[in-house]
Amino acid sequence: MAKQKNQPKPDDRSDNVEKLQEQVQHTIENLEEAHDTMQYASAEEKEKIVDKNRRREEAISGMRAEIKDEARDQKQ
Repeated sequence: MAKQKNQPKPDDRSDNVEKLQEQVQHTIENLEEAHDTMQYASAEEKEKIVDKNRRREEAISGMRAEIKDEARDQKQ
């Protein structure tokens, strides 16, 4: 029996922009839901939510920059 080498999947970046946009939308929805739950949270929970939302906002910013890069690369 011949031994097969594992081959990596080809790098298909054709739908990266769409995937990133979906991730941004999902993260925004999570941020909004967390904001809504803050009214029922204790002070400690509110602090955790604020910290997590700050990280979400940073992630959104990074994803948006990546979307711009991917869109530019697709045009070339």
